[in-house]
Order: sequence, then C-alpha cells, then structure tokens
Amino acid sequence: MYNKNMHSDKIKLRSFLTTLYFSGDVGVISKSEQRRLAYDARNAQLNKQQISQQILNTLYTTETYQQAEVVLWYLHCRSEVETILAVKIALEKQDKKIVIPYCTKDAQGNNKLGLWHLENFDELVSGTWGILEPPVDRWGEFPKEIKPVDLDLVITPGVAFDKQGGRLGNGAGYYDRLLMQLRSNAIIMAVCFESQLQQKITMQEYDVTMDSVVTEKMIYQGKGR
Repeated sequence: MYNKNMHSDKIKLRSFLTTLYFSGDVGVISKSEQRRLAYDARNAQLNKQQISQQILNTLYTTETYQQAEVVLWYLHCRSEVETILAVKIALEKQDKKIVIPYCTKDAQGNNKLGLWHLENFDELVSGTWGILEPPVDRWGEFPKEIKPVDLDLVITPGVAFDKQGGRLGNGAGYYDRLLMQLRSNAIIMAVCFESQLQQKITMQEYDVTMDSVVTEKMIYQGKGR
C-alpha cells in the first residue's frame, strides 16, 4: 500500500544527501549514486531557459568558440542545458560548420555517435529518446556524415561534472567513444548548470576529461586529455 508519509521522508532524505554531497561533506560515492543525485539536481533546476542562455552567452565569448570552424553541438532533451535555439542562431548568423550527433551502432554493435553536418532543421526527425536527428535512411550519407577528426570544438552535455573537468554521462558510452577519436588539438567544452557540479566525479581509465566546463557562474578550466 502506498504510504504518503514514507514517500515524503524518502524525498527529504534524498534532498539531504544531495546537499551533503554537493557541499563536500560526505566521502566518495558510486557512479550510480552520483548519477541519481545529479539527475535530481538537474531536474530541480529553476529558470532553465534563462540560465541556459546565460551559459551559452558565456560560451560564445570564448576565443575557443570564436576560432572554431567545425563545431559539434548537441540538441538538448529532458532537463539538459537548452541548446536548440542556439543551434538555430548558429546556422543563421555564424560562419561555422555545424554538426550534430545521433545515436547509432558501430560494426561491432557498440554504441556510437554518428555526426551529421546540419544545414537546416527541416533535415531532422524525432528519433531516440525524442532527440532530433537525421532520418535513419540518411545515416552515413556522403558528404553529410562528418568524421570525428574533422571537429575543432565539441560542446558536450552530461549528467554531472566537477571543476577539474571530470564528466559523468548517462552510462551508455556514446560520448566516451567519440571523444577518444578526436584530434589531439580539438577542444572539448562542457556546458552545465552550476547545480550539476559535484566535488569529484569518479573517473575510469576510458573516461575523457573536459578542457573546460561552462556554467552560469564561470568557466572552470579542466585538466583536458
């Protein structure tokens, strides 16, 4: 039987643990618990549209973004920093080659991000998890398909980050595999709400550290690769 008081107590406990962890008052916890805490924090973020614009305005002013010619954006879903309007503006007003990812598989059946040169939003349909992507029958199409080594800048989403550039994703490995294929001089910039920052992300040997993390408060310089 559903117990409203018990449900309320669980919510209060999760909120208390989240506050403790993000303030650094507890020790290292597992990736799965870090992910749960980060989802809670991101979902609770207020004024997402306004704060997303603040974050992206900061990103636009960086020398890295201004000098990049080929930029991988992501198209947001759920409670991520909102990017769709920014991508539309980039297409209309910025002299850059805009690339977006889509979720597919490699020849071995591993999760993989395909890379699509976006020229118009009319090219896209609603795909995996409701994210806009090119239609399946155009995946890999020449010359729309872009190679990872062609990217100058990767704007990266995530569930949580730390101030040293540690990143925690959804756990499917899409970005991990992509980021390992970039040129050595390509730049990886994460965007997130300040509320998504944790004291220290638990990193594995295959995890890639961000060059910088952009929030509504500041730009944190990461350790990079």
